[in-house]
Amino acid sequence: MAQAHPEPSAASGPGLDATRDAAARAHGAASAAEDALVLQYLAHVRVEKRLAQRTVELYTLDLDKLGEFARQAGVSLLQVHSAHVRRWIAQMHAGGRSGRGIALILSGWRGFYAWLGRQGYITSNPVQDVRAPKAAKPLPKALSVDDAVRLASYRGGESGADTPQGDALDDDPWFSARDAAMTELLYSSGLRVSELTGLDVAPSEAARKAGRGWLDLQAGEVEVQGKGGKRRAVPVGTAARKALLQWLEVRGQGVSAAALQDGQTALFIGRNGTRLTPQSIWQRLKRRSLLAGLATPVHPHMLRHSFASHVLQSSGDLRAVQELLGHANIGTTQVYTRLDFQHLARAYDDAHPRAKLGQTSDPKRGGKK
Repeated sequence: MAQAHPEPSAASGPGLDATRDAAARAHGAASAAEDALVLQYLAHVRVEKRLAQRTVELYTLDLDKLGEFARQAGVSLLQVHSAHVRRWIAQMHAGGRSGRGIALILSGWRGFYAWLGRQGYITSNPVQDVRAPKAAKPLPKALSVDDAVRLASYRGGESGADTPQGDALDDDPWFSARDAAMTELLYSSGLRVSELTGLDVAPSEAARKAGRGWLDLQAGEVEVQGKGGKRRAVPVGTAARKALLQWLEVRGQGVSAAALQDGQTALFIGRNGTRLTPQSIWQRLKRRSLLAGLATPVHPHMLRHSFASHVLQSSGDLRAVQELLGHANIGTTQVYTRLDFQHLARAYDDAHPRAKLGQTSDPKRGGKK
Protein backbone atom coordinates (compact mmCIF):
# COMPACT_ATOMS: atom_id res chain seq x y z
CA MET A 1 0.00 0.00 0.00
CA ALA A 2 1.43 3.26 -1.01
CA GLN A 3 2.25 5.69 1.84
CA ALA A 4 0.18 8.86 1.70
CA HIS A 5 2.08 12.09 1.64
CA PRO A 6 0.88 14.84 4.00
CA GLU A 7 -0.76 17.85 2.46
CA PRO A 8 1.32 21.03 2.66
CA SER A 9 0.59 22.78 5.94
CA ALA A 10 -0.87 26.27 5.95
CA ALA A 11 1.95 27.18 8.34
CA SER A 12 4.74 26.31 5.94
CA GLY A 13 5.61 26.33 2.32
CA PRO A 14 7.25 28.60 -0.17
CA GLY A 15 4.19 30.85 -0.42
CA LEU A 16 4.23 31.64 3.28
CA ASP A 17 7.98 32.12 3.31
CA ALA A 18 7.62 34.67 0.54
CA THR A 19 4.92 36.44 2.55
CA ARG A 20 7.15 36.53 5.61
CA ASP A 21 10.03 37.90 3.59
CA ALA A 22 7.80 40.59 2.14
CA ALA A 23 6.52 41.49 5.61
CA ALA A 24 10.08 41.67 6.94
CA ARG A 25 11.11 43.92 4.07
CA ALA A 26 8.08 46.14 4.65
CA HIS A 27 8.83 46.32 8.36
CA GLY A 28 12.44 47.17 7.64
CA ALA A 29 11.39 49.87 5.18
CA ALA A 30 8.94 51.32 7.73
CA SER A 31 11.61 51.23 10.43
CA ALA A 32 14.07 52.98 8.14
CA ALA A 33 11.46 55.61 7.33
CA GLU A 34 10.85 56.24 11.05
CA ASP A 35 14.57 56.47 11.70
CA ALA A 36 14.78 59.05 8.93
CA LEU A 37 12.00 61.09 10.57
CA VAL A 38 13.83 61.01 13.91
CA LEU A 39 17.05 62.18 12.24
CA GLN A 40 15.18 64.98 10.47
CA TYR A 41 13.68 66.13 13.79
CA LEU A 42 17.05 66.08 15.55
CA ALA A 43 18.53 68.12 12.69
CA HIS A 44 15.64 70.55 13.12
CA VAL A 45 16.26 71.13 16.83
CA ARG A 46 20.00 71.36 16.31
CA VAL A 47 20.05 73.69 13.29
CA GLU A 48 16.79 75.61 13.28
CA LYS A 49 16.08 75.78 17.01
CA ARG A 50 19.81 75.95 17.82
CA LEU A 51 19.56 73.84 20.92
CA ALA A 52 22.73 73.01 22.81
CA GLN A 53 24.60 69.85 21.82
CA ARG A 54 23.94 68.28 25.23
CA THR A 55 20.20 68.92 24.82
CA VAL A 56 20.24 67.29 21.38
CA GLU A 57 22.03 64.28 22.87
CA LEU A 58 19.36 63.96 25.57
CA TYR A 59 16.60 64.23 22.95
CA THR A 60 18.32 61.44 21.00
CA LEU A 61 18.30 59.18 24.05
CA ASP A 62 14.65 60.00 24.74
CA LEU A 63 13.62 59.15 21.17
CA ASP A 64 15.65 55.92 21.27
CA LYS A 65 13.64 54.97 24.35
CA LEU A 66 10.40 55.88 22.55
CA GLY A 67 11.35 53.70 19.58
CA GLU A 68 12.17 50.77 21.84
CA PHE A 69 8.82 51.05 23.62
CA ALA A 70 6.99 51.23 20.28
CA ARG A 71 8.80 48.12 18.94
CA GLN A 72 7.92 46.16 22.07
CA ALA A 73 4.27 47.21 21.69
CA GLY A 74 4.25 46.29 18.00
CA VAL A 75 3.29 49.77 16.79
CA SER A 76 5.06 52.32 14.64
CA LEU A 77 5.94 55.75 15.96
CA LEU A 78 3.13 57.20 13.85
CA GLN A 79 0.59 54.81 15.41
CA VAL A 80 1.33 55.66 19.05
CA HIS A 81 -1.71 56.69 21.11
CA SER A 82 -2.05 58.30 24.53
CA ALA A 83 -2.85 54.90 26.05
CA HIS A 84 0.55 53.63 24.91
CA VAL A 85 2.31 56.62 26.42
CA ARG A 86 0.52 56.24 29.76
CA ARG A 87 1.46 52.55 29.87
CA TRP A 88 5.10 53.39 29.20
CA ILE A 89 5.04 56.06 31.91
CA ALA A 90 3.79 53.45 34.37
CA GLN A 91 6.59 51.09 33.34
CA MET A 92 9.26 53.77 33.79
CA HIS A 93 7.85 54.81 37.15
CA ALA A 94 7.68 51.20 38.35
CA GLY A 95 11.28 50.83 37.24
CA GLY A 96 12.33 53.56 39.66
CA ARG A 97 12.53 56.59 37.38
CA SER A 98 11.55 59.79 39.17
CA GLY A 99 8.60 61.94 38.23
CA ARG A 100 10.96 64.72 37.21
CA GLY A 101 12.97 62.37 35.00
CA ILE A 102 9.78 61.12 33.33
CA ALA A 103 8.61 64.70 32.80
CA LEU A 104 11.83 65.51 30.96
CA ILE A 105 11.41 62.46 28.72
CA LEU A 106 7.80 63.40 27.97
CA SER A 107 8.93 66.89 27.05
CA GLY A 108 11.24 65.41 24.42
CA TRP A 109 8.51 63.13 23.07
CA ARG A 110 5.97 65.95 23.05
CA GLY A 111 8.24 68.14 20.96
CA PHE A 112 8.86 65.33 18.48
CA TYR A 113 5.16 64.65 17.96
CA ALA A 114 4.40 68.37 17.72
CA TRP A 115 6.92 68.53 14.87
CA LEU A 116 5.38 65.46 13.20
CA GLY A 117 2.01 67.21 13.34
CA ARG A 118 3.38 70.34 11.70
CA GLN A 119 4.87 68.17 8.96
CA GLY A 120 1.48 66.54 8.34
CA TYR A 121 2.42 63.02 9.44
CA ILE A 122 -0.10 62.83 12.32
CA THR A 123 -3.36 64.57 13.18
CA SER A 124 -3.03 64.63 16.98
CA ASN A 125 -0.20 64.63 19.50
CA PRO A 126 -0.42 61.50 21.71
CA VAL A 127 1.72 63.12 24.41
CA GLN A 128 -0.06 66.47 24.52
CA ASP A 129 -2.34 65.84 27.50
CA VAL A 130 -0.21 63.24 29.26
CA ARG A 131 1.55 64.26 32.45
CA ALA A 132 4.27 62.62 34.49
CA PRO A 133 3.64 61.40 38.05
CA LYS A 134 3.89 64.22 40.53
CA ALA A 135 7.34 64.46 42.01
CA ALA A 136 7.60 64.81 45.78
CA LYS A 137 8.27 68.42 46.63
CA PRO A 138 11.63 68.82 48.35
CA LEU A 139 11.54 70.40 51.77
CA PRO A 140 12.81 73.97 51.98
CA LYS A 141 16.36 74.20 53.26
CA ALA A 142 16.36 76.04 56.55
CA LEU A 143 19.17 76.75 59.00
CA SER A 144 19.05 75.65 62.59
CA VAL A 145 18.34 78.41 65.08
CA ASP A 146 21.97 78.35 66.25
CA ASP A 147 23.35 78.63 62.71
CA ALA A 148 20.92 81.42 61.81
CA VAL A 149 21.90 83.42 64.88
CA ARG A 150 25.57 82.73 64.23
CA LEU A 151 25.29 84.04 60.69
CA ALA A 152 23.30 87.12 61.67
CA SER A 153 25.67 87.92 64.55
CA TYR A 154 28.84 87.51 62.51
CA ARG A 155 30.95 90.61 62.04
CA GLY A 156 33.97 90.95 59.74
CA GLY A 157 37.40 89.93 61.03
CA GLU A 158 36.04 87.05 63.11
CA SER A 159 36.97 84.17 60.81
CA GLY A 160 38.66 81.32 62.59
CA ALA A 161 41.36 78.84 61.62
CA ASP A 162 38.95 76.61 59.74
CA THR A 163 37.25 79.38 57.76
CA PRO A 164 38.47 81.23 54.66
CA GLN A 165 40.41 84.41 55.23
CA GLY A 166 38.53 87.65 54.61
CA ASP A 167 39.57 90.23 52.08
CA ALA A 168 39.61 94.03 52.13
CA LEU A 169 35.83 94.16 51.70
CA ASP A 170 35.28 91.94 54.74
CA ASP A 171 37.45 94.18 56.91
CA ASP A 172 35.90 97.42 55.65
CA PRO A 173 33.48 98.75 58.33
CA TRP A 174 31.19 100.14 55.60
CA PHE A 175 30.70 96.75 53.95
CA SER A 176 30.55 95.02 57.33
CA ALA A 177 27.73 97.29 58.53
CA ARG A 178 25.80 96.95 55.27
CA ASP A 179 26.08 93.15 55.07
CA ALA A 180 25.15 92.77 58.75
CA ALA A 181 22.03 94.90 58.25
CA MET A 182 21.03 92.92 55.14
CA THR A 183 21.47 89.59 56.91
CA GLU A 184 19.64 90.66 60.06
CA LEU A 185 16.74 92.05 58.03
CA LEU A 186 16.42 88.96 55.82
CA TYR A 187 16.25 86.71 58.88
CA SER A 188 14.19 89.09 61.02
CA SER A 189 11.45 89.72 58.47
CA GLY A 190 11.58 86.78 56.04
CA LEU A 191 11.89 88.96 52.95
CA ARG A 192 12.44 87.75 49.41
CA VAL A 193 15.71 89.04 47.98
CA SER A 194 13.76 91.08 45.39
CA GLU A 195 11.83 92.71 48.24
CA LEU A 196 15.07 93.50 50.03
CA THR A 197 16.67 95.16 47.00
CA GLY A 198 13.47 97.14 46.41
CA LEU A 199 13.55 98.84 49.81
CA ASP A 200 14.00 102.62 50.09
CA VAL A 201 15.34 104.42 53.14
CA ALA A 202 12.00 106.10 53.88
CA PRO A 203 8.31 105.92 52.86
CA SER A 204 7.27 107.90 49.78
CA GLU A 205 4.44 107.99 47.31
CA ALA A 206 6.98 107.74 44.50
CA ALA A 207 8.20 104.42 45.91
CA ARG A 208 4.65 103.11 46.15
CA LYS A 209 3.87 104.06 42.54
CA ALA A 210 7.12 102.44 41.39
CA GLY A 211 6.30 99.20 43.23
CA ARG A 212 9.09 99.61 45.77
CA GLY A 213 9.01 99.17 49.53
CA TRP A 214 10.59 101.11 52.35
CA LEU A 215 11.98 101.01 55.86
CA ASP A 216 10.01 102.70 58.64
CA LEU A 217 12.19 102.50 61.74
CA GLN A 218 9.81 104.65 63.77
CA ALA A 219 7.05 102.09 63.23
CA GLY A 220 9.54 99.22 63.53
CA GLU A 221 8.55 97.66 60.22
CA VAL A 222 9.24 97.40 56.51
CA GLU A 223 6.58 97.67 53.84
CA VAL A 224 7.26 95.65 50.72
CA GLN A 225 5.55 94.81 47.47
CA GLY A 226 5.62 91.08 46.86
CA LYS A 227 4.38 88.76 44.14
CA GLY A 228 1.30 89.83 42.25
CA GLY A 229 1.74 93.43 43.38
CA LYS A 230 0.52 92.51 46.87
CA ARG A 231 1.84 94.86 49.55
CA ARG A 232 2.40 93.90 53.17
CA ALA A 233 3.99 95.32 56.30
CA VAL A 234 6.40 93.09 58.22
CA PRO A 235 7.81 93.76 61.72
CA VAL A 236 11.55 94.34 62.14
CA GLY A 237 13.17 92.75 65.19
CA THR A 238 15.29 94.55 67.75
CA ALA A 239 18.62 93.14 66.52
CA ALA A 240 17.76 94.05 62.93
CA ARG A 241 16.74 97.61 63.93
CA LYS A 242 20.06 98.06 65.70
CA ALA A 243 22.01 96.80 62.68
CA LEU A 244 20.00 99.05 60.35
CA LEU A 245 20.69 102.12 62.49
CA GLN A 246 24.43 101.33 62.38
CA TRP A 247 24.24 100.96 58.60
CA LEU A 248 22.34 104.20 58.09
CA GLU A 249 25.00 106.06 60.10
CA VAL A 250 27.73 105.07 57.60
CA ARG A 251 25.67 104.58 54.44
CA GLY A 252 26.64 107.89 52.84
CA GLN A 253 30.31 107.71 53.81
CA GLY A 254 32.80 107.19 51.02
CA VAL A 255 30.11 107.61 48.36
CA SER A 256 30.11 110.82 46.39
CA ALA A 257 26.96 112.91 46.17
CA ALA A 258 27.00 112.53 42.39
CA ALA A 259 27.24 108.75 42.70
CA LEU A 260 24.33 108.74 45.15
CA GLN A 261 22.13 110.77 42.85
CA ASP A 262 20.57 107.86 40.95
CA GLY A 263 20.33 105.48 43.89
CA GLN A 264 19.93 107.92 46.75
CA THR A 265 16.59 106.46 47.88
CA ALA A 266 17.79 102.85 47.97
CA LEU A 267 18.34 101.40 51.43
CA PHE A 268 21.13 99.06 50.35
CA ILE A 269 23.67 100.41 47.89
CA GLY A 270 27.12 99.59 46.57
CA ARG A 271 30.17 101.84 46.70
CA ASN A 272 29.12 103.33 43.38
CA GLY A 273 25.95 104.61 45.02
CA THR A 274 23.51 102.48 43.05
CA ARG A 275 20.91 100.04 44.35
CA LEU A 276 22.28 96.55 45.04
CA THR A 277 21.24 93.73 42.71
CA PRO A 278 19.95 90.33 43.90
CA GLN A 279 23.08 88.71 42.43
CA SER A 280 25.43 90.84 44.54
CA ILE A 281 23.45 90.02 47.69
CA TRP A 282 23.64 86.29 46.88
CA GLN A 283 27.42 86.57 46.52
CA ARG A 284 27.91 88.56 49.73
CA LEU A 285 25.67 86.28 51.79
CA LYS A 286 27.37 83.15 50.49
CA ARG A 287 30.78 84.52 51.43
CA ARG A 288 29.51 85.70 54.80
CA SER A 289 28.21 82.23 55.64
CA LEU A 290 31.58 80.66 54.84
CA LEU A 291 33.45 83.27 56.90
CA ALA A 292 31.04 82.66 59.78
CA GLY A 293 32.03 78.98 59.71
CA LEU A 294 28.71 77.51 58.55
CA ALA A 295 28.97 74.12 56.86
CA THR A 296 26.57 75.06 54.05
CA PRO A 297 26.73 78.16 51.82
CA VAL A 298 23.66 80.26 52.55
CA HIS A 299 21.50 82.04 49.98
CA PRO A 300 18.84 84.70 50.75
CA HIS A 301 15.84 82.41 50.36
CA MET A 302 17.34 80.03 52.92
CA LEU A 303 17.02 82.81 55.49
CA ARG A 304 13.38 83.28 54.46
CA HIS A 305 12.80 79.55 55.01
CA SER A 306 14.60 79.77 58.37
CA PHE A 307 12.46 82.74 59.43
CA ALA A 308 9.24 80.88 58.60
CA SER A 309 10.32 77.62 60.20
CA HIS A 310 11.55 79.22 63.42
CA VAL A 311 8.47 81.44 63.84
CA LEU A 312 6.22 78.42 63.29
CA GLN A 313 8.19 76.32 65.77
CA SER A 314 7.83 79.04 68.40
CA SER A 315 4.22 80.10 67.79
CA GLY A 316 2.48 77.26 65.97
CA ASP A 317 0.44 79.93 64.16
CA LEU A 318 0.37 78.93 60.49
CA ARG A 319 -1.95 81.79 59.49
CA ALA A 320 0.40 84.37 60.98
CA VAL A 321 3.36 82.88 59.09
CA GLN A 322 1.30 83.00 55.89
CA GLU A 323 0.65 86.72 56.38
CA LEU A 324 4.26 87.48 57.26
CA LEU A 325 5.53 85.68 54.16
CA GLY A 326 2.89 87.20 51.89
CA HIS A 327 1.62 83.85 50.60
CA ALA A 328 -1.70 84.10 48.75
CA ASN A 329 -2.49 80.43 49.47
CA ILE A 330 -1.97 78.81 52.85
CA GLY A 331 -1.10 75.58 51.05
CA THR A 332 2.20 77.22 50.10
CA THR A 333 2.90 77.89 53.76
CA GLN A 334 1.99 74.40 54.94
CA VAL A 335 5.31 73.02 53.71
CA TYR A 336 6.85 74.55 56.84
CA THR A 337 4.71 72.29 59.01
CA ARG A 338 6.76 69.41 57.59
CA LEU A 339 9.93 71.17 58.71
CA ASP A 340 8.35 71.77 62.10
CA PHE A 341 7.47 68.05 62.36
CA GLN A 342 11.07 67.16 61.50
CA HIS A 343 12.22 69.45 64.32
CA LEU A 344 9.81 67.79 66.77
CA ALA A 345 10.82 64.32 65.60
CA ARG A 346 14.49 65.08 66.21
CA ALA A 347 13.68 66.43 69.66
CA TYR A 348 11.71 63.26 70.41
CA ASP A 349 14.53 61.02 69.19
CA ASP A 350 17.05 62.91 71.32
CA ALA A 351 14.95 63.15 74.47
CA HIS A 352 12.56 60.21 74.75
CA PRO A 353 14.05 57.17 76.54
CA ARG A 354 12.15 54.73 74.32
CA ALA A 355 12.57 56.51 71.00
CA LYS A 356 15.32 54.30 69.61
CA LEU A 357 15.37 50.55 69.10
CA GLY A 358 17.58 48.68 71.49
CA GLN A 359 17.62 51.58 73.94
CA THR A 360 16.58 51.11 77.57
CA SER A 361 16.82 53.03 80.80
CA ASP A 362 16.34 49.98 83.01
CA PRO A 363 19.25 50.03 85.54
CA LYS A 364 19.02 46.25 85.94
CA ARG A 365 20.05 45.93 82.29
CA GLY A 366 23.00 48.25 82.55
CA GLY A 367 21.24 51.58 81.91
CA LYS A 368 20.86 53.16 78.48
CA LYS A 369 22.37 51.23 75.59
